[in-house]
Amino acid sequence: MSPTPAATPGRTVYRDTARVLPVDPEGRVLLMHGWDPARPDYPFWFTIGGGIEQGESLADAAVRELFEETGMQADALALGEPFAAHRHQFGWGGMTLVQHETYFALPASTTEVSFAGMEQIELDTTDGADWWTPDALDQDGSAGFPQLTDFMRMAIRATAARLTPGIPDC
Repeated sequence: MSPTPAATPGRTVYRDTARVLPVDPEGRVLLMHGWDPARPDYPFWFTIGGGIEQGESLADAAVRELFEETGMQADALALGEPFAAHRHQFGWGGMTLVQHETYFALPASTTEVSFAGMEQIELDTTDGADWWTPDALDQDGSAGFPQLTDFMRMAIRATAARLTPGIPDC
């Protein structure tokens, strides 16, 4: 796991992150559930991923984070090209994080999630993972940021496009 910045109140941290949205055959996306340690009464759903380590490619960071946060293994080539990038600014632990997030979609099977690779701060602020449809998360209203369900829909389209066989030449 790439180090989570030390929570120093008032501090602003800028970082590049790689995010992975695993999509199952039913069109559901695996999300994590947790909270900001400064606001534990307001839990939310968020994507798998984290900071890029020195010398690491975006895809390598994405598969490392996927394994550390869920126990799922994937090859960086299986991610394909990123389907989106987003600048996301939010409060966490009393500081401000400003992240440039690059998103990958990964066709995946529904699988049991393991938190064994998480850092202690992640274990302390994450209590679950589950497969969601964008519509169900919209209805639930607990997305970690407003564009999350849009990114989920993009990931579903991206994996469907990669799994749909091409039309043969005649």
